[in-house]
Amino acid sequence: MDDATGDPETTRPGEPETGDAFGELLRAHRDHGDSYAVIERDDGYVAPSGGGELYFAPPAEWPEIERRALDRVEGRVLDVGCGAGRHALSLQERGHDVTGIDLSAGAVDVARDRGVEDVRELDVADVADEFAPGTFDSVIMLGNNFGLVGTADRAPGILRGLADVATDDATLVAQTRDPTATDDQHHLEYHEYNRERGRLPGALRMRVRYGTLATPWYDYLMAQSETMVDLASETPWALVETLDPGESVGSTGGDYVGILHVEE
Repeated sequence: MDDATGDPETTRPGEPETGDAFGELLRAHRDHGDSYAVIERDDGYVAPSGGGELYFAPPAEWPEIERRALDRVEGRVLDVGCGAGRHALSLQERGHDVTGIDLSAGAVDVARDRGVEDVRELDVADVADEFAPGTFDSVIMLGNNFGLVGTADRAPGILRGLADVATDDATLVAQTRDPTATDDQHHLEYHEYNRERGRLPGALRMRVRYGTLATPWYDYLMAQSETMVDLASETPWALVETLDPGESVGSTGGDYVGILHVEE
């Protein structure tokens, strides 16, 4: 007979299985119209993500800053961390030739299923091995995907790789968040924890959890505009403008989009 009062230490499932939790989140939303995920940080902090609907939202439901950012895009576009393809699909409708990349196999499957014409399972660190020099006129890292540069040490190499596959007058449209624009004590304590480790305040070590799955732990960077300038200074990119969301609906305090151009 089952013991309904079993010892939690022996009956709990323990650590989640490592896998494509983000991709399964997107597949579940595509197939059932409802899904959720949580973000877990390496200090034990856990918070809900935006949910699957965020990645499928039409332009009318985006934060206004993202719609403004797409107006800065020209020519052939590389969409870094394309997810379910919401930005790529909008750009395709405008007549752009778009290539989406994502490290998640599930995201690639969903984006392709939704109509993204060229989408590939690829780490942003490997773009120079995948594409010829001068392939893209614009690179987008929307949905806070500037964070995919990972760490201060890794960022210049990532940005140089993106410049390698961009044209001589290309534009990089990079969305992120000023991590210091908060009064949340959990975040402020984490910033101090990072400083003690010699890391930038917005350096995150995190993973996504969905159901019984969790992605591998990975680095993600939230950067002040001054930090974006510093990281780009070792690369062909230069920050020329920032888009501020102001009081627009759907934006979080500290959000901004950096507009970077290749320096001549």
